[in-house]
Amino acid sequence: MASKKTNIEFDKQEILNDYYIARLSREISLLGRKEVLTGKAKFGIFGDGKELTQIAMAKNFKDGDWRSGYYRDQTFMMAAGLFSAEDFFAQLYGQTDVELNPGNAGRSFNNHFGTRSLNPDGTWKDLTAMKNSSADISPTAGQMPRLLGLAWASKLFRENRELHQYKNFSNKGNEVAFGTIGDASTSEGHFFETINAAAVLQVPMAMTVYDDGYGISVPREYQTAKGSISELLSGIEKKKGDKTGMKIYKAKGWDYHGLIETFSQGVDEARTTHTPILFHITEITQPQGHSTSGSHERYKSAERLQWEQDFDCNNKFRQWIIDNKLASNDELKAIEEKAATDAREAKNAAWKKYTEPIKAERDALVKIIDNRSCVCKREHIDKVGLITAELKKFPNPIRKDNMSSAKRILRHVCTDCSIRKQLQSDLSIWMKENYEKANDLYSTHLYCETEKSALRIKPIPAKFSDKSVTVTGREVLRDNWHKQFEKNPLLVAFGEDVGNIGGVNQTYEGLQQKFGEIRITDTGIRETTIIGQGLGAAQRGLRPVAEIQYFDYLLYALQTLSDDLATLRWRTKNGQMAPLIISTRGHRLEGVWHSGSPLSMVINSIRGIYVCVPRNMTQAAGMYNTLLEADDPALVIEPLNGYRLKEKMPDNIGDFKVPLGVPEVLREGTDITLVTYGSCVRIAQEAVEQLHEFGISVELIDVQTLLPFDLPNMVLESVKKTNRVAFFDEDVPGGATAFMMQKVLEERGAFNYLDSEPRTITAKEHRPAYTTDGDYFSNPNAEDVFETVYEIMHEVNPKRYPDLYK
Repeated sequence: MASKKTNIEFDKQEILNDYYIARLSREISLLGRKEVLTGKAKFGIFGDGKELTQIAMAKNFKDGDWRSGYYRDQTFMMAAGLFSAEDFFAQLYGQTDVELNPGNAGRSFNNHFGTRSLNPDGTWKDLTAMKNSSADISPTAGQMPRLLGLAWASKLFRENRELHQYKNFSNKGNEVAFGTIGDASTSEGHFFETINAAAVLQVPMAMTVYDDGYGISVPREYQTAKGSISELLSGIEKKKGDKTGMKIYKAKGWDYHGLIETFSQGVDEARTTHTPILFHITEITQPQGHSTSGSHERYKSAERLQWEQDFDCNNKFRQWIIDNKLASNDELKAIEEKAATDAREAKNAAWKKYTEPIKAERDALVKIIDNRSCVCKREHIDKVGLITAELKKFPNPIRKDNMSSAKRILRHVCTDCSIRKQLQSDLSIWMKENYEKANDLYSTHLYCETEKSALRIKPIPAKFSDKSVTVTGREVLRDNWHKQFEKNPLLVAFGEDVGNIGGVNQTYEGLQQKFGEIRITDTGIRETTIIGQGLGAAQRGLRPVAEIQYFDYLLYALQTLSDDLATLRWRTKNGQMAPLIISTRGHRLEGVWHSGSPLSMVINSIRGIYVCVPRNMTQAAGMYNTLLEADDPALVIEPLNGYRLKEKMPDNIGDFKVPLGVPEVLREGTDITLVTYGSCVRIAQEAVEQLHEFGISVELIDVQTLLPFDLPNMVLESVKKTNRVAFFDEDVPGGATAFMMQKVLEERGAFNYLDSEPRTITAKEHRPAYTTDGDYFSNPNAEDVFETVYEIMHEVNPKRYPDLYK
C-alpha cells in the first residue's frame, strides 16, 4: 500500500467549516428520513456516516475535474460547493423546476447529482471553469463504465497536442475523474472490468470505495474475497518499474487527519502521473441503514450498533477538534445548533417552493369548477360538487390529484346538462395547458431538441459520375472514416481489433498508421467499458466512435446503454449529453453467435439512442456523416455480409449525409407494400424479382432507421396506394416487425386503408443454426418472402394466383 505525506497544514477556520458541513449534512439526512416516513417524500437514500471521507476527498476536487459517483455523495457535493441543503430537499420532494433542482429536475430521486454541462441552447459550457459531476444512476456499479471514459479523456487531451486548442474542454489533460462506490457494489462485474481497463490504460482515475461492512443486510464476508477489496486487488497494485496497474491507499473513515493526507497524496499522483488510484476507506458507519425502505437494527448486532456509535465519524471528528484544542465544547455546540437550524430552514424553504406551484394549479382548477353544482338527473347526486370538495381538502395536492379530478368531473357531467358545454370548454383549456406543462416537466429532451439534432442536419446526396469507381463496401467506409479523421481532431475510434489490423473487416485499414494510436485504438475484450469509455469521453466534448465487434456482443453492454447513455439527456433535462456513436455489425451469418439480429432487444431498451440499420456501406457512411454533425447518440448496425460486395465510391466521400428517419422506396409497386431494412433488403429484392415473374407488383421500402421510424410517413402513403402490407426482417417473431406494424397500422392509421390482413415475415424463435442449411431453415429467405406475399395475393384473387403447392 502507498505511503502517506505528513506535512499537511491545518487552518482552524477551515476545520470548523468542515465540522459545520459534516453536521449540516447529517442533519439533512435525519430530517430527510422523517420527510419520507411522514409521506411528504416518496423515497430517501442518504450519505450519513460518510461525511468526513467526502469532505477530505472534496478538498482535492478542482475546476475541470469530474465525478462519477454513488448516490450517497451529498457531503462531497456540498463540500465542493455544488449542492446546498435546500437543493437536498428539493431533490427529495421531486422538484421539477430546473433552477431549483439542477441536478435532475425531478426526473430521478434524491442524491442523484449532476452538474449542467450545457447552456439552455445546447451548446457547451466551459467545462474547465467548473467542477463537473456526471449524472448519477441508481444501478449498482452503473457509474463505473462512464468513469473510465471521463478519465480516459484526460489522457487523450494530454497526449494529443491537436486537442490543446479545445481549452473549454480540458486544460491539457490535467483533470482527474473521481469515482465513488459502496464496498458491496464492488462485487459487480462493471467494477472489475473498469478497474482492469483503467490499470491497463493508465488514466487519472481516483476511485474511492466506502467500506461500511455491509451490502444492505449482507455482511462483507459474503461479498468480497478476503473480506477486503484492497487485499483482493493487491495483485493489480502498481509497483516500481511496472507500466500498468494502479496505486492502492487505505484510510479509516473517522480519521480526519489521515483522510486528508491520503486523498491529497493519491489525487496528486493521479493528476501528475495519470496513474489510477484506489482509495479503500474502512471503518465507515451507516447510522440510518441502507435507505428509508428498512431498518439496519434488523440485521446488525447490539455490539455492532454500539461500535457504530463510538466510531461515528462526526463524533470522532468532534473529539479530535477538542483534543487538539481547536475549539471549545461551547463553540462546537453553537456550530451544531446552527447546522440544525439551517437544515430546518432549508427543508421549509424547499417544501414551500415545491408545493406552491402545484397548489396554484389546483386553485385555478377549483376556480373553474367552483359554484357549478350539477345534480345528476338520474342519480340525484352533485358529483361535480363532491369531487371539487374532495380536491379542496388536499392540504398538499400533487399534479395527479389535479388532473384526475378534472377528468372525473367531465366524466360525471351528463351530456344533456346545461353547464356541460361551458364547463367542458373551460376544463379543456386547463387540461391542455397542464398537459403541455407536464410534458415539459417529465418527458422532454429524450433526444436533442436543438439545431444540432440529428433530425435537423441537412441531407446531402451521394454524388456519382462516370469516373466513380466500383469498390468493395468496406473501402467506402474506410475512405469515409479517413476524411472524417482529417476534418475533426476530436474524433476517436476504439474497439476490439480496430487499431493495428484496421478492424475485423478492414473498415479502419491504415488509419492508425496515419492518425496515431491515440486516435484509433485497440481495446481489450470488454464491451461494457468500451461503451463506458465512449460515454465518458463524449461527456467531455470528444467525438468517440465505440466499436462493438458484433451486434450479439451488445448484450454485454446493454445495461450501460439502456440505463446510462440512453437516459442521459432526458434525466438531466438537457443538462448533459454524450453524442457517442456505437458502431457494430450484424444480421446474416451462420451459427448461433456472431450472427444475430436482435433488434427488438435494443429498440425497446435504448430509447434515447437512435438506431440505424443501413442496407449497405454507402448508406452507413452517410449516416455516420450525419451523426458526426449532430449531438445525438446513435447505434449503427452495419450489414455483416456487405463488406465485400461491390458498391460505387461516392465522389463526395466524407461529405454526403443520409437523413435519419427517412425511408427509401427502392422499387415502386401497386399490389402490396413490403417493408424491411438492413441485410434483408437484398433478400427482399431477390424475392420481388421472383414475384414480378408472377405478375405481382411489390413496392419495396427500406426504412433505413428504426429509431426514428419513418418520419415522413412514406409507408403509410404506400399502403394507401397498395392497400396491403408485409413487414420483413430476421428478428424473432413479435420483434422489430411487430414494432414496425404497430407504428404503421396503429400509430399512423394505416389499418384504415387495408384490404388484406397485414403479415410479418421473421426468423424462427431460436437462434440461427450452423451451416448454410441451418441459416436457410432458421432465418427467412427469398422463398419465404415470395410465399407470404403470394399467399396474400392468392387470397385476393385465387384464380389469377392459384395455389402453387397443391
